Amino acid sequence: MSQTSYIFDVSSANFEQLVLENSFHKPVLVDFWAEWCAPCKALMPLLAKITEEYQGELLLAKVNCDIEQDVVARFGVRSLPTVVLFKDGQPVDGFAGAQPESAVRAMLEPHVQAPAAPEADLLEGAQELFAEGRIGEAENQLKLLLAEDNENAAALILYARCLAERGELGEAETVLGAVKGDEHKQALAGARAQLTFLRQADGLPEVADLKSRLAQNAEDDEAAYQLAIQQLARQQHEAALDALLKLFMRNRSYADGLPHKTLLQVFDLLGNDHPLVTTYRRKLYQALY
Repeated sequence: MSQTSYIFDVSSANFEQLVLENSFHKPVLVDFWAEWCAPCKALMPLLAKITEEYQGELLLAKVNCDIEQDVVARFGVRSLPTVVLFKDGQPVDGFAGAQPESAVRAMLEPHVQAPAAPEADLLEGAQELFAEGRIGEAENQLKLLLAEDNENAAALILYARCLAERGELGEAETVLGAVKGDEHKQALAGARAQLTFLRQADGLPEVADLKSRLAQNAEDDEAAYQLAIQQLARQQHEAALDALLKLFMRNRSYADGLPHKTLLQVFDLLGNDHPLVTTYRRKLYQALY
């Protein structure tokens, strides 16, 4: 097994420095093992994997018991494998015998600071929270990510969408202005479309009034379009897409082709992989040709 800055062999000569002194700064997991011990060899890769995941918040010291008899005697090790966790120069926890990963992690949890989540995990978690409508939680997670990398384009775009959902449209526009590069061009277009719909909806009649107008006249194009915008502002995407497509099929020239342009904006907003986009892009193509 390759050694790293977190994983190393120790002997009686350096045990004091590498284990006891180090343990005043970071917890040190000491693995007592031997070449002939099959359970030791099964446990060691698991301990190494967990140690690496802690990204320096945990150290792993390996003691070859066939060679380091003085260390074995000093700590009264009687069976292998034996694993002891040291903090502040003292053993604080441990176990004897091979253990499942869940048991090892449970033993470490009270003593070792959890590693920071990778940026990709934070972003994915924020995306899931946003999709579930948990805007505040998504925003908090994005703030953590942006504190580490304030040029992360995907995080900036999603953060702007959170701000927009809270009505902070000006601040959202400022955040989008900080996005650099073309890598997230479609996501950026979608976020800008969201801002557009929210701004448009702010000055429109109430939903109930628009529905009342359509009940009296199903071909009231203005009411149909404005209702679709109100629905988009409320993330009622399917209803809005359906209304826009019907309006386009009934009156392609309405407001210089605005229903068609808005349909394309909604496609940007939702993204090419969204099932609604797949469905309504096909319907739009059929209506066009």
